[in-house]
Order: sequence, then C-alpha cells, then structure tokens
Amino acid sequence: MATPSLRQLDIFAQMVASGSLSRCARDLDMTADAVARDLASLELRLGYRLFDDLAGRARLTAAGRKTAQAMTLLSQHQSEHWQAEEAEAVLPDPPPAPELALPSRESIIVAAPAPVFGHFQEALAAFEAANEDVAITLDLTVHLADEAGLALRRGKADIAYFYALGEVDGLPSRYGWSEQINLYTGVDHPLARRESVAPQELAIMPTLSLEPRNALRRIIDEALAGGGIQLGDPVLETDNLFDIMTILREGAGCFAAFGPLARDLGRMAGIRRVALERPLPTIEVRQAVNPQSPAAAAALAEFLFL
Repeated sequence: MATPSLRQLDIFAQMVASGSLSRCARDLDMTADAVARDLASLELRLGYRLFDDLAGRARLTAAGRKTAQAMTLLSQHQSEHWQAEEAEAVLPDPPPAPELALPSRESIIVAAPAPVFGHFQEALAAFEAANEDVAITLDLTVHLADEAGLALRRGKADIAYFYALGEVDGLPSRYGWSEQINLYTGVDHPLARRESVAPQELAIMPTLSLEPRNALRRIIDEALAGGGIQLGDPVLETDNLFDIMTILREGAGCFAAFGPLARDLGRMAGIRRVALERPLPTIEVRQAVNPQSPAAAAALAEFLFL
C-alpha cells in the first residue's frame, strides 16, 4: 500500500459510519484512545485534518468528506464503508454533496497524492463554489509518474499531480513546487546534538523507513541515491507513524521525510531536524493534464497554479 495502512483506512471508514469516537471504538472492539491515535496518525500522513472535534460530534472537515468520497479508489477492497453515498449520509449536517452524482454536472477527476490534495484543497472548494456545473472527484491512488501516466492514458484522470525528480519522458507535465527532504532524529540522538553533520556520516547511522512498497519511500530512496546520499540500514520498516515517532524519540534511528509529514515532524516535541552540511535533495510536485479532457479541466489546472 503506497498510502496509509489499510488498518487506518478501515478505522477512518468505521469512524465515518459510526459518527462518534465512542461508538467507533465499541464497534471495532478498541479503546477510544487507540482509535484516536490511529486517526491522528492517518491525518499526519495525509497532511490535513479529517474531523473537527473528534471527541465531540466528530464532524468531517471538507477535506475529510472529499477523502471519504475517494476511498473506493484509495482502498484495495470494495468495503461498503468506502461508498461515498454512505460517507455523506452519516454526517451530522449533510451538505448538498449528493449533487455530485447528477449527470447534468460536468465531472473532473483530479488524481494526486493525499498530501498534495491537502496543499490545494481550499482552491478546489473555491473552484467548485464558483462553477456550480462542475463536480470534482478525487483519486488519491496516484503518487508517481508511472501511475499518473497510466491514469491519464486510460481516461481515469483529467488532471494528475505526482512526485518526480524532474521532467519525465513521455509524460508532458509542468513543475509545481519542490519539497525538501529532511532528516529527523530524537533530541537525544548523537546527530541531534551536532551543529553540523557531513552527509557521508549518515551511512553508518541506523534509520527508520516506510515500507519498501510505499511510494513516499520509493521516491525518497531514488532522490537520495541520485544525490549521492547513502543512509544506514533500516532497523524498522513500517507505515505506522506512531511507531516511527516513538522510536525516533527513543533515539534509535533517523527518519527521512518531505512535505507535510516533514513539516509536522519538525514541530513535534522530542524530535529534531538534523543540521546537515549541505541540504538533501528535493522532490518535485508536477502537474499533467489529459489533452482529451473537457475545457473545464484545463481551466481548473490553470486555477490551481494561481
């Protein structure tokens, strides 16, 4: 799974269906604290909040509603919890989102990694509000260039955002922005106490990593290799961010991250960014547009660059 673990997605789906933290915990035979922890880990990975007042009415945020609608594409199974109609039905105050299904509205499919969606979620909402005849659907399964190209060629996406290290042969795209890779450790780790760390020193330091099939792990590894940076062997490979944060704070390894995940790690108590002699490579976020898509898609693609 290239995105959050199926366990976290299942918990999110059950939370949407249950409508409250206590009911969700009861239905899953978990403690409320464990449910809240997994949802917080999911939000950390996505880079945006899914719920307002989780301990109260647990109302989905606008981004949370869009994420719930995209779950049929994001999950690897067709659980009934991932149906967008059900996701909307359990909201305390249902918005007029069912209009998305009306055939009179022109549909635009935007494919993007979930953290990238978090970057422009307000712009998407503004575009929909200004264009009532347009419905925007999300596909959060696309992360890298090969996935974006396939989605565009098959007509499964009108606009695709993806992570890359530069221009991609055979996939016309334009540069959106760059996200710096940074390295994080616990505050008591030997590297955290150094004013400057040489890149070659990293090869002997144990690391923590996302799972090998995770798209974020793959693009980070590719970027570091291209920049001549070698990290030490991983002592843990997991998509459970709470495990990574716990072990980071214990000083057992280093963790490379970029984007919203890196931003949030840098704000956490007990975790510090390593001060390197020279910056680690950056990862580009690029946009590609299906030339066969309706004019509204091209207009949205331009709007997202404003």
